[in-house]
Amino acid sequence: MSLSAHAQFILDKQPKLSGEFSVSANALCQVATNTLTYMKQQPNDAFAVHAGNHVLPQANLSRVKETLAFVCQLKNKPLNAQFLKHHFDFYQWIPDKKTADLLANKSTNSVKKRLLTNIPKDQILLTKYYTKLLDASESATEVYDQALYALPYDEQGLTEEQAQEKHGELTRFAYTRQDIIAGVLREKKLAKPLVWLTEEALHDVLLQGTGVVDVDGQRRYFNVHRNNGISYDYTLGKREQARYWYFAEVPSVLGYGTTIKNKIVIDKNVAFAGNVKQLGLGKLFLIQVANDDTQQLQLGVLADQGGAFDDNLFQLDWLKGSYYGWQDYYQENKVYADYAHAWILLKKQE
Repeated sequence: MSLSAHAQFILDKQPKLSGEFSVSANALCQVATNTLTYMKQQPNDAFAVHAGNHVLPQANLSRVKETLAFVCQLKNKPLNAQFLKHHFDFYQWIPDKKTADLLANKSTNSVKKRLLTNIPKDQILLTKYYTKLLDASESATEVYDQALYALPYDEQGLTEEQAQEKHGELTRFAYTRQDIIAGVLREKKLAKPLVWLTEEALHDVLLQGTGVVDVDGQRRYFNVHRNNGISYDYTLGKREQARYWYFAEVPSVLGYGTTIKNKIVIDKNVAFAGNVKQLGLGKLFLIQVANDDTQQLQLGVLADQGGAFDDNLFQLDWLKGSYYGWQDYYQENKVYADYAHAWILLKKQE
């Protein structure tokens, strides 16, 4: 039985929405436009550019694109439940609790075990992610002793396909995160350090995927580029992960893409990371999440992914902004519940 058989997206003809909308229509329009542009320019990206692999039979790629194109009309309309119900079909997400329970039983991380075990039958796990604000140094110091490394020297100039053909020969595939933290790249001078961090910051940025640092009054962005080929292990904490990412300096916060040059520019609160492989890029989601004692409604586009979403149809990751670490992120976002009602929205057909 396929994974998708354990999750469902059910046409909800009378969605019971409650709460206030909190959406930047301009930001949502821009992310929708950026995602649609990627889909038009990269039609051969079979991993991401599709309507959904046996998840939502009612969808086709044209309808997904029409939905994204229509999103910008929200800038000029009163955003409320009545408007959305008039223009969109709602498909409620019933999560794949079977897979979540299997992962919970395997996990040695108590927080993950609790979150997975407690997923409601009609709500998804709503995690939040952020771009990592970095205290950093241009050179190595006693405090800043871990680097964000560019692709190793022996891979410079190679496409992803060319690198895969030389898999057994390249530095990128030779070392775990723990090897690199221990200093193997630095000692053997195998890759260029882009910026130097503390070890704790390194673990955070490897998890979040984007680092943001102010250097000499200039804001700089670093995005994951290629990894060492080791899969993310959902049952482990961040320090135990063997997966390691090499980075590239980029002009802004980026989401999904096949190369560092074609990644989608995304924005806080209106972008989600999720299972792009099965859901297909560009799905428009509406989430209804508890915010302290009230409900909040939020629209966002599936425009990013991550290793945690392999075989995962029970979770979305909501981009919430830039923070130095867990404490300042938590202080601002602790008001949000861990679970949310979620719907895929598709523009109604004329």
